[in-house]
Parts: sequence; C-alpha cells; structure tokens
Amino acid sequence: MEIITGAERRRRWRDEDKLRIVAEAEAPDAVFALVARRHEISRGQLWKWRGQVRRGELAPVPAEPEFIPVRMMASAALSMPRASSKSAAMNETAGEPAPQSRASRSDPSRIEIVLPDGTCVRVDDGVGVAALRRVMMAVRR
Repeated sequence: MEIITGAERRRRWRDEDKLRIVAEAEAPDAVFALVARRHEISRGQLWKWRGQVRRGELAPVPAEPEFIPVRMMASAALSMPRASSKSAAMNETAGEPAPQSRASRSDPSRIEIVLPDGTCVRVDDGVGVAALRRVMMAVRR
C-alpha cells in the first residue's frame, strides 16, 4: 500500500512504467482488472494508457545518442584493402573484377567507421545525415 502525504495527491508515472504495465495487461491470458489492481491504478487509467499506446501518443523514448571515441588515422590507413563481398569484388555475370567506385580508396573525402565488433562502414562525404543514421542503426542491430 502506498501512503500519499502532503499536497501532492497524484502519482507521477514514468512512460517506461506505463508501457511496462500496458504490455503486462496486453499479454495473453492477462486479466485487465487484476493487472490494474496489482499496480494500484484504476481500470480506467489503464484503459487510457492502452489507448495512448495504440494511437502512438505513448511510445518508448528513443535512446539518447551516445558519443564514441574517434581516432584520426594517417592517410595510409585509407589505402588498406577493402572488405569485399562477392557482389562488390566480382561482376556476377562475367566473373571479372568490378569497376572501381567513383571515390578512390585514398580519397580524403571518404569516411571510414570501424565499430568495436570489427564492422566497417565506408561512405563518401556526400552521404546525407539521414541516410548515414539509417545505415548505422541497421548495423548496430
């Protein structure tokens, strides 16, 4: 039981708690009223949160961007052999080497990002921020 003292009569629920409780209520074989009672909220409040989740008004907060250490490497590092896939290394129809991309390996406008797990992403300086963000989110999963 929770005892509320002072002028404050309403509890403040964090979005994470609301989402967790709604997920619990949405689970198979869950009894809506029992979930509400277990968390000491009214069924109406739980129903309201459920509606907010379904309408997209209550959603998980995206993770804050985090900073990672960056190392500037000598230009010799840019001439390292590229990690190649079959489609990048060979022309699938003729079995010949694929033509060189428009930016050479030693091009100073090329950005190389090496993640701690060894994954390497190389992009030209003309790549858009939104596109790079989508690629990095896909690589991190």
